[in-house]
Amino acid sequence: MIRGAKIENLPRMSRKKSALIKSAPIKSVLIVAVLGLAALSVAWYGHHRGAGRKPAATPAAVPVKVAMATRGDVDLSLTQVGSVEAWSTVTVSSQVAGQLRSLAFVPGAHVHKGDLIAQIDPRPLQAQLDQVRGNVARDEANLIKARADLARYTAMLARGYVSKADFDTYKANLGVAAAVLKSDQAAQELAQTQLDFTRIVAPFDGVLGAPLVYPGAVVAANTTGIVVLNQIEPVWVTFALPQDSLPAVRLAQTRGTVTVQARLDGDSGHPISGTLGFINNAVDATTSTITLKARFDNADDRLTPGQFVNVTLPTTRIANAVSVPVVALQNSSNGSFVFVFKPDGTIEQRPVTAGTSTADRTVIDKGLAAGEQVVVDGQMLLVNGSHARISAH
Repeated sequence: MIRGAKIENLPRMSRKKSALIKSAPIKSVLIVAVLGLAALSVAWYGHHRGAGRKPAATPAAVPVKVAMATRGDVDLSLTQVGSVEAWSTVTVSSQVAGQLRSLAFVPGAHVHKGDLIAQIDPRPLQAQLDQVRGNVARDEANLIKARADLARYTAMLARGYVSKADFDTYKANLGVAAAVLKSDQAAQELAQTQLDFTRIVAPFDGVLGAPLVYPGAVVAANTTGIVVLNQIEPVWVTFALPQDSLPAVRLAQTRGTVTVQARLDGDSGHPISGTLGFINNAVDATTSTITLKARFDNADDRLTPGQFVNVTLPTTRIANAVSVPVVALQNSSNGSFVFVFKPDGTIEQRPVTAGTSTADRTVIDKGLAAGEQVVVDGQMLLVNGSHARISAH
């Protein structure tokens, strides 16, 4: 029985195993199919994602400013700190004593020669003038009478009606009358001048400062200052040079007028040009320097008395040299270089040998030819081979 049972169970197990064996290939086929579909999906997604991607854009041209390398004579220069001085300075005061009636200016205003600055009360001096005018009129009448008396006594003397002594008296009276008239006429002219002085006017073109007195104050003649007037067109710029630089300055003078440039701190405009006008006649023994002065027209009022400026004075001339603006020269660990703007719009970083520099230009001894364009603004965005365009601003 037991054997029979075992024998009967064996076929069942064999059937299950057989069913498992038969189902294995079907599962494998399904797995392969799923993997294939996944692979196709990835490939399709990758294809369409790549198709939507745009090609890389060409780098934009860098805006730059350029300048031309030039060939010519370059003047080397010295730079010193100088101070601006008014061409002339006066403290305007009254030439007559009296009470200040009014001020006719705005502090800091420009005035022209002859413009009214202040007015002194004219009434006392007007009264003096009127009195003197009365004296002159009286003297003129006395003179007329003396002349008539002398004429009458001259005729009477010829007829013997008067003595010679009486005639001489009338003749002397005529001389006295003429002298008194002349004296009073001088007094009248003086009184008129004093009255005119009550109008205080500008002695030259210039700029006025703040008032030193105000209306109502009594001013003394030639003593009380009313306002300070500075002549600022032109102006002087005074500076000092070491004594060993004086021969170079003298040599520059032999070539003609020496141009001096001044630059204000914080002023981005062009340097102001003037001419050397004065070299002191002695060297300061304590500092071993000599004082020089340059004349600047100052028509635009950029220079103000008391300002400090950077003064540049040419001394030595280098003939037939290639030069570029100072701002074009760059430096790296490998030495000096400039960015050359080429005709096709590309940039070449070119090493150069730099020579002496002036206030605004640098001599290039080697590496650059006259006529080539170098970048003077925008270098921070450039490398060798960059594309660039010339900016108008």
